[in-house]
Amino acid sequence: MASSSAKPYCCSSLNPPPPPPPPTPPPLSVLPAAKPRRFSHGLAAVAANPRASRSAVLRPVRACLAAPRRPEYVPDRIDDPNYVRIFDTTLRDGEQSPGATMTSAEKLVVARQLARLGVDIIEAGFPASSPDDLDAVRSIAIEVGNTPVGEDGHVPVICGLSRCNKRDIDAAWEAVRHARKPRIHTFIATSEIHMQHKLRKTPDQVVAIAREMVAYARGLGCPDVEFSPEDAGRSNREFLYHILDEVIKAGATTLNIPDTVGYTLPHEFGKLIADIKANTPGIENAIISTHCQNDLGLASANTLAEHDN
Repeated sequence: MASSSAKPYCCSSLNPPPPPPPPTPPPLSVLPAAKPRRFSHGLAAVAANPRASRSAVLRPVRACLAAPRRPEYVPDRIDDPNYVRIFDTTLRDGEQSPGATMTSAEKLVVARQLARLGVDIIEAGFPASSPDDLDAVRSIAIEVGNTPVGEDGHVPVICGLSRCNKRDIDAAWEAVRHARKPRIHTFIATSEIHMQHKLRKTPDQVVAIAREMVAYARGLGCPDVEFSPEDAGRSNREFLYHILDEVIKAGATTLNIPDTVGYTLPHEFGKLIADIKANTPGIENAIISTHCQNDLGLASANTLAEHDN
């Protein structure tokens, strides 16, 4: 076999030949012409056409910032079926998170910003929990609850939380009554495990307390009373319909359905709301609200499931 001193480069580990040069790009004149893009507005219009008018840039920004028409606030109804009221509980439930506790001054700062954001109802605190929290809610009610903000002169509802007893409700009313639109939010447990082991009361006793305390809150002069059946997600359905019927008769304007222990899955929570709508007498005379916990990371999904029903 004839031999050769030359080695194929693919088998050589000593001096491989240099890689071939990259192909020469075609001259610009032969590149396909890009189709002109048309920008009607925004910063893209400026990038494409430096002479774009200022109004073309600002027009979409103004459109984005234009607030939707807010229906007049009526406690027990929403005249626009497409409008969703935002009930923000940052200053009450949110500040119970570890490391999130706020002073009265800090609460007032946050409340001002929530009003600027257009939040419909601000749950400012739990006035009966401490004298300081009562003072904080009162300060928010006096200032934020009476100061119009934005082009539409929005004034948020200021809400205070209370358990179903006169002491709590009195404290809540003392704190929020200074607002232009005050609300008392009262709650009592309705699941069997909570009634039996936490409240140690019978279902009939719980219904009687709820009915009496909602009527008491209305009797103080508060036109807007929210009621929550605590642990609604684990409550007996028939009992839930019954107690909601009774508090509506007593004057509740909003029924807040909480997933207190973060237990419910979206399809279950959506079904719960649908069942309440279908089986609660007088439900058309109140607003349905929700309060979903995020223990399983499903608070947003549960809330959206509710609005699908």
